[in-house]
Amino acid sequence: MAVVIRLMRAGAKKRPFYRLVAADSRRQRDGRFLEILGHYNPISQPFELVIQKDHVQKWLDAGARPSEQVASLLRTSGMTLGKPSKPTKAAAAAAKPRTRRKPRPVSARKARTRTAKETALKAGKTLIKKGTKRKKAEK
Repeated sequence: MAVVIRLMRAGAKKRPFYRLVAADSRRQRDGRFLEILGHYNPISQPFELVIQKDHVQKWLDAGARPSEQVASLLRTSGMTLGKPSKPTKAAAAAAKPRTRRKPRPVSARKARTRTAKETALKAGKTLIKKGTKRKKAEK
């Protein structure tokens, strides 16, 4: 079961009020949820945001994924989300030297055609690919 921390809409028409809930990702937006983690009122000036940070952190540690809007609200409340970011390419390159992979072995048939092409090019001949038609030279 994938758990998502999302906003559940409540309130009247044109007067939104949201609950911050932990819910199964397969459930609908305003459907069944596992736990209420806080609420958000965008209408009041300034907006009202109440979060039970310890409960949210418990769900995040358990593997719950916040929705984009919830992640934004959590950042405004001062919470850090998830794992630290991956190291940059420059830092990763400095950490370990890069090694080249061994080339894959070439089949015997491909090796024969390569050598045939190389010898034909050295001799100045043009090769005709199998399955193509040669144009007849005009007399």
